[in-house]
Amino acid sequence: MSATRRQVLARASALGAGIAFTGALSELFAGTAAAQNLGHIGYGPLVSDPHGLLDLPKGFRYTVLSREGDQLRSGEGRVPSNHDGMAAFTGRGGRTHLVRNHENRVTAPIPVPTVSGLTYDPAGKGGCTALALDAHQHVLSERVAIAGTAVNCAGGRTPWDTWLTCEETEDKAGTNGYTKDHGFIFEVHPTDPHRTGAVPLTAMGRFQHEAVAIDPRSGIVYETEDAFLKPFGLFYRFLPDKPLGGVGSLRAGGRLQAMRVPGVPDLSPVQEPGTRFDGIEWVDVPDPLAASTPTRLQDYGPGGITHAQKLEGCYWGGSCVYFVSSFARSSDGSAADHYGQIWRYDPAHRRLTLVVVFGPDTDVQLPGESPDNICLAPGGGLMVCEDGNGAQHVFGVTRKGEVYPMARGRQVLTAGGTAREPEWGEFAGVTFSADGETMYVNCYTPGTTFAVTGPWRG
Repeated sequence: MSATRRQVLARASALGAGIAFTGALSELFAGTAAAQNLGHIGYGPLVSDPHGLLDLPKGFRYTVLSREGDQLRSGEGRVPSNHDGMAAFTGRGGRTHLVRNHENRVTAPIPVPTVSGLTYDPAGKGGCTALALDAHQHVLSERVAIAGTAVNCAGGRTPWDTWLTCEETEDKAGTNGYTKDHGFIFEVHPTDPHRTGAVPLTAMGRFQHEAVAIDPRSGIVYETEDAFLKPFGLFYRFLPDKPLGGVGSLRAGGRLQAMRVPGVPDLSPVQEPGTRFDGIEWVDVPDPLAASTPTRLQDYGPGGITHAQKLEGCYWGGSCVYFVSSFARSSDGSAADHYGQIWRYDPAHRRLTLVVVFGPDTDVQLPGESPDNICLAPGGGLMVCEDGNGAQHVFGVTRKGEVYPMARGRQVLTAGGTAREPEWGEFAGVTFSADGETMYVNCYTPGTTFAVTGPWRG
């Protein structure tokens, strides 16, 4: 049944009492190919990599496609720092095209090289690079796809096979040396980046963007805002003037709205999987460009607006959109604590449902810390990138809530020829080839892109 405001407040007061898993995880895979193949509980223990890069289960192997500091094959400069969100696109002749974000701030050691026609703000160090791979995971080309942006974190693919890269910043011109306002979404073509150029999609809002997902039937774009400190981010939808119009159509503009759950100002106290809210409302954002006030702080009328801490991953599955709150901490100002939530919004019924809660007091426990990037894996359920301290993992999660390790980073660095302690870089950008036979994933730092092959269960 629907949750009332009183029920939500009661759950908040009972936080820490232990939460039973209801089995709602299976709903994540409804209507997807993965729904039929999720009986297994993993691929066995991880085997230590003698090269000290990536531990995988027996029978799996990796190929290093690209590393920070190497030369781009285009000759445009070096492979930039801070590998983050990524998507894989199918090309001709068995090729795969990867578009990869670089979450570079002004302090990044290796910026995305500026390229004529592909640079938004010459002072920005972020952007995207594009790789072309043959059927054997050999790199055929690697080039700049967009430059001069800032803090490109995650994003999402479009139904017409382009990449939407998201700036996770609100810095304006004159801040940190920038010559233009930042905090936008940009469209990137995986094989012909000059076709999309470096044009901000301003109508989609200027805020700390994280990820997007598009309803393939209506063309509505859903957007998450990763605001770490209070006031926390919002969950948005963009109603394009030219829905599903193909490459460049999002430049035509549209309406940006924020989600309101009536009577619920903060999603963090909701702690019981299966909790449902009906009658979800969408409120126009007064000033999408946030000329003087960040979008999450603007006046949304008497009903206010619904916030959540660390809204990150976002994807479309079946007939619904799913989004992740990586964690909530009362010490940061959240109304309650949790170690990760996955929410589902059903647009046909205007219904929001809490599908999964991660953490030590639940039956869906990541051995490490908070979930970040997330994707549906053919035959493997969810793949979740861990974002925390210490050893970093990619975890698989079955529809029964069983968690298994898929990969562990072992980025061992050296200084002056002497081995040091491992410096663990979080994983990001997990994605699969169209045939489900290769998992691509980034290590954030030192920036490394891997292709993982093996006995995937399809």
